[in-house]
Amino acid sequence: MTEDEAAYVSTPPVIDGIADDDAWKDVKWNVMSSQMWGTLPEATDFSGRYKLRWDERALYLLAEIQDDHLSDTYADPLERYWDDDCLEIFIDADGSGGDHFNNYNAFAYHLALDNQVVDIGPDENGDAVAQLYNDHVDSAWKRDLTPPFLVYWEAAIRVFDDSYQHGKDNSPLTLKKGMQLGFMLAYCDADGKDREHFMGSHEITPVNGDKNLGFKDASVFGKLILKGR
Repeated sequence: MTEDEAAYVSTPPVIDGIADDDAWKDVKWNVMSSQMWGTLPEATDFSGRYKLRWDERALYLLAEIQDDHLSDTYADPLERYWDDDCLEIFIDADGSGGDHFNNYNAFAYHLALDNQVVDIGPDENGDAVAQLYNDHVDSAWKRDLTPPFLVYWEAAIRVFDDSYQHGKDNSPLTLKKGMQLGFMLAYCDADGKDREHFMGSHEITPVNGDKNLGFKDASVFGKLILKGR
């Protein structure tokens, strides 16, 4: 299983889409080069890499994305959100894996270009539906003004375990050194129409030819180990 590491940060990055915080200096890049659905894109169409840090309050992510066409076709944030350009963050608080399509065993946060955060999960009636989880993730992105016009996307992700109940009063976990989370990162690439490429950070073994499993099965996530300073 693929493992990522995140080092503790005493001064967290400002979530503004500007990748100049001291928190990101001297942190290694991890690539998003695993094909999860669709065709392999040319590097100018899509390529991506990311960095991770953490403190007690949140997991911090910086993604550097090359995408020659940003697309937000569907105005309703709950309509076909996977067919717009979006960054998808997969989190499993205890790294236990398993089904999470109609429960909160894990999360697959779709960060839209308008910074809405969408996932499927049970509502107050227990029905599995697409819902907003904007209080789980703070995010911001900006495009560089010089070629190749990279997009820098920052996020602060509060981690919730499987006791989470949508619409109720929930508290995120306090993160600690040594914790092992389930984690994966992906990008939905849509060039002015529906999704064409789906590229991720972790290689997935296909089931009946299908690698697009992360939205429902946390067993395909990698491991993220929280390290000290």
